[in-house]
Amino acid sequence: MNRRSFVALIASTTLLAACGDDDKGSSGGTTKVNFGYIGDYNGTSLLAVANDQKLWAKHGLEVSTKVFTNGPLQVTALNAGDLDFGYIGPGAVWLPASGKAKIVALNSLGNADRVIAKAGITDLSQLKGKKVGVPEGTSGDMILTLALQKAGLTNNDIQRVPMDAATIVSAFGSGAIDAAGIWYPLLNNIKAKKPDLVELAKDADFADKVSFPTAFVASNDAAKDTAKATKVVQVLREAMDYRKANPDQTVKLVAAMLKQDEAAVKADAANSEMLDSKTIDGYNADGTAAKWLTGMGDYFVGAGKLKENPDPATYYLGDAFTKAAA
Repeated sequence: MNRRSFVALIASTTLLAACGDDDKGSSGGTTKVNFGYIGDYNGTSLLAVANDQKLWAKHGLEVSTKVFTNGPLQVTALNAGDLDFGYIGPGAVWLPASGKAKIVALNSLGNADRVIAKAGITDLSQLKGKKVGVPEGTSGDMILTLALQKAGLTNNDIQRVPMDAATIVSAFGSGAIDAAGIWYPLLNNIKAKKPDLVELAKDADFADKVSFPTAFVASNDAAKDTAKATKVVQVLREAMDYRKANPDQTVKLVAAMLKQDEAAVKADAANSEMLDSKTIDGYNADGTAAKWLTGMGDYFVGAGKLKENPDPATYYLGDAFTKAAA
């Protein structure tokens, strides 16, 4: 074999090897991961920390991230094969509970959701007959349903207008709707146009009935790839602990990633209780996490999102989270 033929053979062999790596979702010894998130403190903080602290590379991961406006859209992307992992708020937990994804890590306890109304509406009972914007299947949907129940109303008593979260911001600002189920920090954008709006309900009002955990989810296929899932969970665990130890720096990292004002990000962070890995390990061990999810399942059955309340162990990989501890 002459030198030119030998070089050509080596080149073609290298190309084939590279193609083989791409087919397996890996490159140069790293594992490729497509990760979705929501552009707020809850959904972004761990990714911002992981980027800054080089945690992806530390665990052999090459990550591509994409921002979404809500959790249900990410679950759709998971099932379409466009994402491997994503982030959901409490209102979307019914999706993994229905078998469409697996929860690989809890993240925080939220208190960012609100039912808001235009000036002049001061009580939940006054929502009867009003146009109310709701982002279907999200925590905005959840807080609205709970608030209506508290007032002795149902969705049949209001003019329910399904719309995405961004549309609610503009619709409320223009007066096209009278009220909405929405969350911070998007609520700040609405307040900028309608500073006299009224907050009628918040997550904390229902703490005795249901908890509001946010979570990271995996597609069912990604969850089955235990090597990949373990690496991702290890990154999340380390990022959680950095976030707990360095809250101010984490705010700066999130502000930089989202290109937002630090003061606004800090205010957004204050709307939730951030969890660290040891706290979650404890909640997994003593049954608290399962209790939260069971309570949410009961709510989703009552709200018509689930036909029955499944055992959280069928969709929450809490044991795997704890076992991923370094």
